[in-house]
Amino acid sequence: MAKNREEEEQQQHRKVALTEEEEEEEELEEKLGSSLTLERVAAAKKLIEDHYKSHMKLIQDRKQRRSLLERKLEGSGVPKEEQMNLLKELERKETEYIRLKRHKISVDDFELLTIIGRGAFGEVRLCRDKVSKNIYAMKKLKKAEMLSRGQVEHVRAERNLLAEVASHFIVKLFYSFQDADYLYLVMEYLPGGDMMTLLMREETLTETVARFYIAQSVLAIESIHKHNYIHRDIKPDNLLLDKNGHMRLSDFGLCKPLDCSNLSPINENEVIDGEQEGSANKWNSSLKQLQHWQINRRKLAFSTVGTPDYIAPEVLLKKGYGVECDWWSLGAIMYEMLVGYPPFYSEDPITTCRKIVHWRNHIKFPEEARLTPEAKDLICKLLCDAESRLGCRGAEQIKAHPWFKDIKWDKLYNMEAAYKPEVNDALDTQNFMKFDEANQAPAKNSSGPNRKKHLIPEDLSFVGYTYKNFEAVKGLRHSSGDSAVDFSGKCSIDDNEMLVLAASADTVTL
Repeated sequence: MAKNREEEEQQQHRKVALTEEEEEEEELEEKLGSSLTLERVAAAKKLIEDHYKSHMKLIQDRKQRRSLLERKLEGSGVPKEEQMNLLKELERKETEYIRLKRHKISVDDFELLTIIGRGAFGEVRLCRDKVSKNIYAMKKLKKAEMLSRGQVEHVRAERNLLAEVASHFIVKLFYSFQDADYLYLVMEYLPGGDMMTLLMREETLTETVARFYIAQSVLAIESIHKHNYIHRDIKPDNLLLDKNGHMRLSDFGLCKPLDCSNLSPINENEVIDGEQEGSANKWNSSLKQLQHWQINRRKLAFSTVGTPDYIAPEVLLKKGYGVECDWWSLGAIMYEMLVGYPPFYSEDPITTCRKIVHWRNHIKFPEEARLTPEAKDLICKLLCDAESRLGCRGAEQIKAHPWFKDIKWDKLYNMEAAYKPEVNDALDTQNFMKFDEANQAPAKNSSGPNRKKHLIPEDLSFVGYTYKNFEAVKGLRHSSGDSAVDFSGKCSIDDNEMLVLAASADTVTL
């Protein structure tokens, strides 16, 4: 009986693989036309390899999910009949997942709602699945912009990281797909807003609140570093809050990286304006600097130009960098949380870059900020040379700092958050900036029957972009960030075990 069921499962998986292969081949045909090119041959070869890996992984993941649930139920005290019901429920979800894998997902599957982010490459919009009614955040990126600005590797890395890393420190990805003009990432919606909006509202945070969010940021950064990924663009905009106030790392900014090519003449020994000993500070007081930053910060929120305030000096100088550049960014964010503005803020980004490169001359703590010695020490040990920066030998260095002495690292996401945002319902967007939609051209739907067009071979960069998460199956877990579902009321799967289940989604490697 078990053997027949396994054979039936393998047949179903083969059908899924064939369906997705046909889908990808159709896209290749549309993009490349009838001409036989080396690019097409290479893409077809990679497509076959990816589908073979995907097919094997799908079978392995299904077995792993069942085995995990069986181990959880063993010795749990749950009656045998209830155990059978739980296993049947899992089988039902597996069947739904296979149906989902066969379905060619498109933007038409979602009801598009409020814009919650916009930048040079596209936008982030609240959306609702038309079938499951689940609420998500849909990130829409222009392919042409990705290609022309050399961001293909960046968008690949982001998609791969979100698909591969199952962690409650990082925003969860449910789907990724594409049409002729756009790439789409459908992620969980975190209605608490981002740290940028919170700082604009509060101006500064107490050390207690700041300590909580810096500690959660340490865990999030550590988790991506363990997967050999460097963020490089950590800033308050990318620290998102769920409805309970817990922080997750993302990349919703969509702002283009700052072009620092004109900074090449800068060297670390150069003297710039305002650095001479005894020279007057342009800002007469930290209050005026804070007021100017608050005004300019609102403008930057609507700008498509990146801000360099949190970028490490070695990145600006193009000297080569490692994971330690993310710890510099965290130090800059911590300073802003406690003081009210970034440590190297200037009226124009080029001056900010110069200040960052000459950081030794510009790190100052205003007396009115009243930082504790431990807070100042941690900031100074993060905003320093890369080779001596705290965290360069692992996150444990930072966790051991005296400023974090009362932090229980293993319970940080199970305790009540230091700040709880106001969230009225699943569609509440009050914690995000308001974006005007009046001047936006209507979205061009290129997912329908008239989407066929011949694109340049470079578009092959996005072959294999499709991803569907097992957790997207309705009922397993909702997109609002709630904890794992208790199937029986007697036997629940905890977060760590659910992460194993979630990690078993079928990922096609780009």
